Amino acid sequence: MNIALGCDHGAYDLKEEIKLLLAELGHAVTDAGCHSLESVNYPDYANAVCGKIIDGSCDRGILLCGTGIGMSMAANRHPEIRAALCHELFTAAMSREHNDANVLCMGARVIGPGLAAEMVRVWLATEFAAGRHLTRIEMFS
Repeated sequence: MNIALGCDHGAYDLKEEIKLLLAELGHAVTDAGCHSLESVNYPDYANAVCGKIIDGSCDRGILLCGTGIGMSMAANRHPEIRAALCHELFTAAMSREHNDANVLCMGARVIGPGLAAEMVRVWLATEFAAGRHLTRIEMFS
């Protein structure tokens, strides 16, 4: 799977760890930035990741910022995007199984790298259940 990965300065270190994890899991990674700890505007990176999903060059995306809130808000402005802000394993799994989330958002100042890695693993492994859930998604997509 090709995963677009983006962050702001508050999550740069976590992005670098997630990038390594994705490569270890055998996924192609498109790093949309940021590329340092220098202060940046998170909507630029949310839009870059979402653009990769919308144009079909990436299958899913992961967005990281200090809390995950800003990234999820910016990502969900795109009608084709279903970004889920998750802070634990259950919502990460349900965002895929029930909501077919195509972007996972996490807060680097909210969760640690170990939990973030487990959430990524669960999120990538969980399939969409479709059925009644698809009907609901079609109502807003």
